[in-house]
Amino acid sequence: MEAFRIKNGISATRYLGSNGTETAGSGGYSLAGASYDSKSFSVSGQDTSPKELFFKPDGTKMYVLGGSGGDVNEYNLSTAWDISTASYLQNFVVSGQESNPEGVFFKPDGTKMYITGGSGDDINEYNLSTAWDVTTASYNQNFSVANPDPKQVFFKPDGTKMFVIGAGSGVGTTYEYALSTSWDISTASYTQSFSVSTQDTSPESFFFAPDGNKMFVMGAANDTVYEYSLSTAWDLSTASYTQGFGVSTQEGGPKGVSFKSDGTKMYVIGSSTDTIYQYSTVGYTQALDLSTGTTFSFTPSGATTVTFTNPPATGIAIGFSVEIVGDASVITWPSSIKWHLATAPTATATKELYTFVTTDGGTTYYGKKAAEAIA
Repeated sequence: MEAFRIKNGISATRYLGSNGTETAGSGGYSLAGASYDSKSFSVSGQDTSPKELFFKPDGTKMYVLGGSGGDVNEYNLSTAWDISTASYLQNFVVSGQESNPEGVFFKPDGTKMYITGGSGDDINEYNLSTAWDVTTASYNQNFSVANPDPKQVFFKPDGTKMFVIGAGSGVGTTYEYALSTSWDISTASYTQSFSVSTQDTSPESFFFAPDGNKMFVMGAANDTVYEYSLSTAWDLSTASYTQGFGVSTQEGGPKGVSFKSDGTKMYVIGSSTDTIYQYSTVGYTQALDLSTGTTFSFTPSGATTVTFTNPPATGIAIGFSVEIVGDASVITWPSSIKWHLATAPTATATKELYTFVTTDGGTTYYGKKAAEAIA
């Protein structure tokens, strides 16, 4: 087909009438398709007011911070990351330093442990002479965060940044600190903060993906885990809210949240049931290469994030269609789409057809659901 010229002078130099290349993928750390695994584990035999949980990086050990016992309880998992295979091993009392412990975090090699103090508004640092064995812990030092009611502490994997989430005065805020000496909290200095109060005024815990591009906050006000994206890794000033996932069906008093190292499992602990719950958090992706064609079709395997790649240069118009053989799974489209009637369509469990146009190199797409329930 010959190139065509639009009235305003924008022209298309080619027309690709063939099926385009689609690249499917999947990954963790996504709440879009989160679902309960129907697996749980009660910690009531050790503590009736659990505050936080933490996993060894290989998933063979789990640690639960007990509010009523003022201790860290250590568990073995006979099957890595399967909460139903946990068994209690031993504990370490931290109430000598902190009468109201709120959070627990371990250095990736298991030789240091950090406890967030609710009564002292501080972070307490411990050394473990035997990695991952809490009975070998010894108190080292503390650092005042001067933030009301700190709940949890989290470190960048190299130990050069520390993050603290607080819920004081009914306001939820995450605070960022720089450490001039890795893992030494005495060298911490405040950098900046990010408020999560728009989503929840009573955050209890948080967790970062290993690359620092996502943050998850456990909100007690709404019994919801909230997902945030960071456009610059480990920089709170670049955080923006993405989506949330409610856990109230399982737990009405959620306290802590953690993830499997690859992000495909999420764990929530609560004080109303004294139980840990396990969820699947796999997100699917579908990349559509606009340089290879103008018609696309795919069948989702679950909640899917769609991206458009390789649009033509600015000044060249391209129109394309996307057929989805849907199952009502959530479809997340690029934020650069301006939708008909200003609202992104809701996917249905039918065959649907979407149409799109861009004329500015993919900076903006104009989109519309053209049909659904196609026989």
